[in-house]
Amino acid sequence: MNSEERTIILHLCYDGSCYHGWQIQKNAVTVQETLEHALSAVCGRPVKTVGCGRTDAGVHARHYCVSFRTTAGIPADRIPFAVNTLLPRDISVLEACDGPESFNAILSCVRKEYIYRILNAPLRDPFLDRYACFYPQRLDMDRFCEAAAAFEGTHDFRAVRSVGTETRTTVRTVHYCRAEKTGDVITVAICADGFLYNMCRAMVGTMVYASYGKLNPQDIPALLEKGDRRLTGPTMPPQGLFMNHLWYPDFELSDSSSLPGRKSR
Repeated sequence: MNSEERTIILHLCYDGSCYHGWQIQKNAVTVQETLEHALSAVCGRPVKTVGCGRTDAGVHARHYCVSFRTTAGIPADRIPFAVNTLLPRDISVLEACDGPESFNAILSCVRKEYIYRILNAPLRDPFLDRYACFYPQRLDMDRFCEAAAAFEGTHDFRAVRSVGTETRTTVRTVHYCRAEKTGDVITVAICADGFLYNMCRAMVGTMVYASYGKLNPQDIPALLEKGDRRLTGPTMPPQGLFMNHLWYPDFELSDSSSLPGRKSR
């Protein structure tokens, strides 16, 4: 057995419906706790993971990155097959590889993209119930898109942040924020160098308010400057939110790319 400690990088996805978010908590089942239990069994010793970011209860991840240190000798490319036999069906490890000692899933990440989906239709769709927010009031897409674009750039985003997590600064850079509608489903894509607690869901709630005239899209920069959470839109429900794309200095995690040293599928 190899006794030298090494860094393993995992690419996984999960349906967050039955979990109280990613991060381990004392009295709730989380994705991190479930994954660590399976990894510890595979590695034959306790495993402590670092996730690429916090996702809240009910939030999903189409692409998620995890790193951990271990002295286990199992080849990295065998880890997905071994650990998936021990995981529930709503979590799947897609790939694994050995990484540099300095790699840290959250600290090494330079950009993240979340998407939020809204079913904007008069009637519910049971097949989207866990994966989109049902919002029957018709939303004006021109105003919605104008509001989305107003969030782009470097701002203090405390006006769209829920209290709950302390952070050194509330300034973030949103590289893009855009929305499109296909059929009855609105998809919002937000890419930033980092996100505050409930920032995406509050941003979307503000776009929703703007789309039916409760606030003006052109007022959003001024609302961000004021920093008053009471003046922006509501925090949208969690089931519409997905972590969707991750950027690292040497690789991306998305539908069309994979971990370093692995062939794209």
